[in-house]
Amino acid sequence: MEQSTNLLEGILLLLVMSVASVAAFRTFKLPPILGYLLVGALSSEHALGWLPENHSIEFMAEVGVVFLLFAIGLEFSVTQFLAMRRTVLGLGGLQMLLSTLVGFVLLNYLGVGWEGAIIAAGAMALSSTAIVIKQLTDQGEMHERHGQLALGILLFQDIAVVPFLIAIPLLSHNTTADPELVVMGLHALGNILVLALMLFTAHYVLRPLFQKVANAQSIELFNITVLLVALTSAWVTQSLGMSLALGAFLAGMMLSETEYKHQIETEIRPFRDILMGLFFITVGAKLNLAVLPELWLSILWLLLGIIVIKALIVAGLVFLFGNSKGISVRTGLVLAQGGEFGFALLSLALSNRLLTQDEVQAALAAIVISMALAPLMIRSNDTVTRKLLSDSYLRQRYKDVHAFSREVKEVDNHVIICGYRRVGQGLARLLQEQGVPYLGLELDSKIVTEAWEAGETVYYADASRTEILMAAGIQRARLVVITITAPETAQHITEAARKKNKTIPIIVRARDDTYLETLIKLGATEVLPESLEASVMVAQRVLEKLELPNEEIEEVVNRIRVEGYHQLKSFFHGLAQKATSKSETFLHSIVLQETDKAVGKRIADLNLASMDITLKALKRGEIRGDQPSPEMILQAEDTLIIEGKVDRFKEIEKKIHGERKESKDKIKDAKTPPELKTLTSITELEEPKSKLENPD
Repeated sequence: MEQSTNLLEGILLLLVMSVASVAAFRTFKLPPILGYLLVGALSSEHALGWLPENHSIEFMAEVGVVFLLFAIGLEFSVTQFLAMRRTVLGLGGLQMLLSTLVGFVLLNYLGVGWEGAIIAAGAMALSSTAIVIKQLTDQGEMHERHGQLALGILLFQDIAVVPFLIAIPLLSHNTTADPELVVMGLHALGNILVLALMLFTAHYVLRPLFQKVANAQSIELFNITVLLVALTSAWVTQSLGMSLALGAFLAGMMLSETEYKHQIETEIRPFRDILMGLFFITVGAKLNLAVLPELWLSILWLLLGIIVIKALIVAGLVFLFGNSKGISVRTGLVLAQGGEFGFALLSLALSNRLLTQDEVQAALAAIVISMALAPLMIRSNDTVTRKLLSDSYLRQRYKDVHAFSREVKEVDNHVIICGYRRVGQGLARLLQEQGVPYLGLELDSKIVTEAWEAGETVYYADASRTEILMAAGIQRARLVVITITAPETAQHITEAARKKNKTIPIIVRARDDTYLETLIKLGATEVLPESLEASVMVAQRVLEKLELPNEEIEEVVNRIRVEGYHQLKSFFHGLAQKATSKSETFLHSIVLQETDKAVGKRIADLNLASMDITLKALKRGEIRGDQPSPEMILQAEDTLIIEGKVDRFKEIEKKIHGERKESKDKIKDAKTPPELKTLTSITELEEPKSKLENPD
């Protein structure tokens, strides 16, 4: 009991510190990851000692990385993975080999024994999958060329952990095992066969499994199944001596082939975001601030090796693989840090006496400091590349753009489609049928190649770059349509498009209305949230079947869209419904009783606006009036229909009811009349109006 209490207290302290630090870092427009790292450094056993002594927090943090890689796997398919095999195996393999060799030489120079130097060099050759992917995703760069190259290298690094884990006991002087290459080879071959079996099994099992789960129509069962699949796959790879994250990535990649990927992505996001915060806290806790003054020279050398030498190695290899200098430097900057799996290698090397305590602390400090600097370096990768390469970088970018511009210079009065996947391709075919010219911009090379060969006007281009939009003829285009649902990417494209053309209509597709207001502020003419558009389509079809005049139907649909779907955003939430976005509002009804404080007062006296509450309607008897007059006197048995955020409803009920304790369900079993007269305004009431305004 005492242990669980200490764990709870530790988590509460971490949450308080995290809220304060992340809020402070956001105020100064710094990556929140740095806030988590600072919390970890301050609360570790080397500082304030507020972290629980058991490993519960560390385990929860590892699960956070599992969910992160699971989510990334959902964005990839097996076909995509095979298409990246040259990057994963070729580029990733060479990066690990060269980085480890250079690190080995540097550590040997610093006086580390050759056995320990191999392991420590391997640990520092790894980069942080969690930081790189999260930061690139936040910046909307995950699908750009340097983002894809970085991901391919990171995937190989996760696999490369295995040989080092096998080598540590073989290199240790405390073991009698002979370093037989045959044994190591058989072990590696066995792991590969198990991974292949996992992929084969998942291909034939996961889709039927989730079909049965979906048929049960239970969100609880769906969520539990997602957790089971992700954690089981992670457990299998860990049992083979590989990382938890690799198994989670494979599971996500297999589920990306199913129609449930978007629902799965939505369900795991809360787990991922919270646990990832804990992960970065545990990374910061590895740093012992007390040893920095004593080991500063060794730490500095190792830090320079991790950041500078690794960046140069990655950039050089990427360039040799046929990429431009700009992409090469950006990829090098993105991967110029240590990785979370390096901690496991160093810890195991210490326990096997391959490294001393001081050597491990120096390496740990260098890795943690590099990870703390990583978000800033990743965020500024484009800016730094511009400064390093100066005119050559810009010339290359504009050369690419100019070539693209020449190809499309004849296209005029066209539609620019940003994102050429299912929705983008469907739109393109409809435009083609109507004889409307279009240009598709897409970063999936396979889609671009196949669509181009099929005669469709689609190009491999990053629509978030203003020069690409200029080359695509945004000044002479009729319309920009953004079909990419990744919110960060959609926001970047919207902002870039609006900067280059102040008047062009910009239509943005979105999953829901979470970022609707943000996109409108950035310049979107219209945002189409799929969840709300479904309601509009259903309503339109219903009105058509009721044979209402087409002009009336069109007027209703247009009004809903012009008002920003406000009429559809609010609904009665029920017992289990929770808000899914900060902007989401609900409807709520309150029945007044004789003893209520609000009875006899004017509506204006409630001052609902101060609590961000809107009175949508008032029902008295069988008469309901929308937007009642603020001067109306409230009576017992009146029903107020209010709109607002869920967390404000209790506050307004307390204000209306006063000291009344009973719930409205106990006081009154409100029944809906069989016939209800609905009016557009309370002022339209004739005889009832005078009675409502003058109750006496």
